[in-house]
Amino acid sequence: MKLDWLSEAFERDGYICGDDIMVPVFLALRLEKPLLVEGEPGVGKTEIAKVLARVFSTDLIRLQCYEGLDENRALYEWNYQRQLLRIQIGRRAAGEEAARGAVAGAGAGEAPGAVAEGDLFSEEYLLERPLLRALRAERRPVLLIDEVDKCDEEFEAFLFEVLSDFQVSIPELGTVRARQVPIVVLTSNRARELSDGLKRRCLFLFIDFPDVAKELRIIRAKVPELLPALAAQVARAVALLRSGLDLRKKPSVAETLDWARALVALDVPALAPEVVDRTASLLFKNRDDLQAFMGHMGGQALVEAAQAGDATQAAGDAGQAGSMGQPPATAPTTAAGPAPRQKPPAGRRGK
Repeated sequence: MKLDWLSEAFERDGYICGDDIMVPVFLALRLEKPLLVEGEPGVGKTEIAKVLARVFSTDLIRLQCYEGLDENRALYEWNYQRQLLRIQIGRRAAGEEAARGAVAGAGAGEAPGAVAEGDLFSEEYLLERPLLRALRAERRPVLLIDEVDKCDEEFEAFLFEVLSDFQVSIPELGTVRARQVPIVVLTSNRARELSDGLKRRCLFLFIDFPDVAKELRIIRAKVPELLPALAAQVARAVALLRSGLDLRKKPSVAETLDWARALVALDVPALAPEVVDRTASLLFKNRDDLQAFMGHMGGQALVEAAQAGDATQAAGDAGQAGSMGQPPATAPTTAAGPAPRQKPPAGRRGK
């Protein structure tokens, strides 16, 4: 596997990025190390794991982290209902045998039909959770540990064993080692600072908001039915919102794509102030940010700024075309050099 091949595979899948993202992803695959991806919500962190699963045609195993997540829910649990049912069946069988008087052959201290503890804590009653399922997979899967910053520090410490040696210890079964080292992607929204121990075991990748050019490529890849001129206005408008307003949550790529799809659904040919005001809730996810936009900018100012960007871009394109094509209009030239300056008519020559 080469870096160019991986980059082309991501682009074919619709994930638009540069070497700043692809190089850490490629190295994580080659070095078989977990990839820790940080960034604002909605910039494409989780999508990396989904694209990897599609590119390699393998399973995506997702562990969604949250406060209070413990080892049992992430690694394994015992099927207690099935164990109780097995115990009840054993007791019923023992009672029936005792009623028939068939106790002569029973072992000392053990009732007929009794269930040994070792039988109850076997793989037959084991419920695999995401971490254990990833370790025991026959084919190398993609393990997504999503929003790891939301889990408790105790659970984060538990992950050290999994991410260091790709093995876990189950008291009733012993040590379980990975059959295939999974492709591990951890995501973090930076709700809290992660421990140095966890960071040390991973390759680090930070994803920032894209610039206008890259976001325009993303829009065209994900929402190809949007008119090209409108797609450019959307990309510039979102960039202006991120830089021009003090927001609690800046619009992410996910909000940009939702807005673009909404404009397609409304058959909007170009941005207009009333359209922006009516669809602003797709860009802002809380009341304070929506009020800040309406009070300090509004649809009119945003559309004017986006259209000014159109004019600037058009002027830049014209200047670039001039530099690559014909030169700007100047005095005519001859083979020997500039044409001679014509003399003014008689009677009009200056003194």
